[in-house]
Amino acid sequence: MPFNKPVPKAGAAINELEIGVGAGAVKLGGESVLPFYAFDGEIKNSPKIGIEVSDLPFDDAPDGIKVFYAGANTVAERVAKAAAAEGVDFVCLRFESADPNGADTSEDECAKIAKEAADALGDSKALVIVGSKNADKDAKVFDKVAAALEGKNVLFVSAKEENYKTVAASVGLAYNQKIAAESAVDINLAKQLNVLVNQMGVQNQNIVMNVGSASAGYGFEYVVSTMDRIKSAAMNQNDTTLQMPIFTPVSTETWGVKESISEESEMPAWGSREARGIDMEVMTAVSVLASGSNAVMLRHPASVAAVSALIKALA
Repeated sequence: MPFNKPVPKAGAAINELEIGVGAGAVKLGGESVLPFYAFDGEIKNSPKIGIEVSDLPFDDAPDGIKVFYAGANTVAERVAKAAAAEGVDFVCLRFESADPNGADTSEDECAKIAKEAADALGDSKALVIVGSKNADKDAKVFDKVAAALEGKNVLFVSAKEENYKTVAASVGLAYNQKIAAESAVDINLAKQLNVLVNQMGVQNQNIVMNVGSASAGYGFEYVVSTMDRIKSAAMNQNDTTLQMPIFTPVSTETWGVKESISEESEMPAWGSREARGIDMEVMTAVSVLASGSNAVMLRHPASVAAVSALIKALA
């Protein structure tokens, strides 16, 4: 008697969301099966990879990153070079210098830099804007940058509990850009923030979730379980408040842990510092993609190439 493999059917799908314009536009989400379960149904859009470019110089970056961006002296030039890296689907411009505890770059200057970066990209790649992690300053920066990039269909990362009203009103409503709602690795917090942003008037189809993450080995099992619960509720329980694609900024987590920052002179048994950082970034990215993330932000070109190859092999 032949064995007929039962195929589980989800009752709903993740929202499909597009960022960017023209040839460089990319679509996130749209699936109704578990990550990489192409044997159970169509995966409408494979996971996407963004490469992080800081608005600060790469003074403390590993040699591989410095070599890759050699000759690119402005943010716009670095963005253009990043867009050409193997496996890149979109470029993430991170306004690290805007942090009031750092360089405290003004909102107007950030908007000028963002406009130059967008002009350098043209329609070749979608652009994602990432904040400095200071909620108050990010809200001001996002307002100016969203205005400068009106019509570019940009994703802004992130709207948080502390600033979602301002970000939703300016970025989402005034300038019709996309918003990432950031919560702290908790399904209830993710759901609550999605509802609040939606109640401000931003449609669910214009929201992605940044549900939080951690580097592999740093309490990462909680990240996995949270993403699993979100995807299950979204697809199997038709919970419309959790049907947004998930964006995970892997690079900001993995390049700050001891395995990635400890010098070889301090930990000679650990080997190359750069190789360790790439390994942490790749392992974490693969793990969140297998758990349900629809897009990841990576920093090292070698990490981007490795994760891109895996996605293509499993698609």
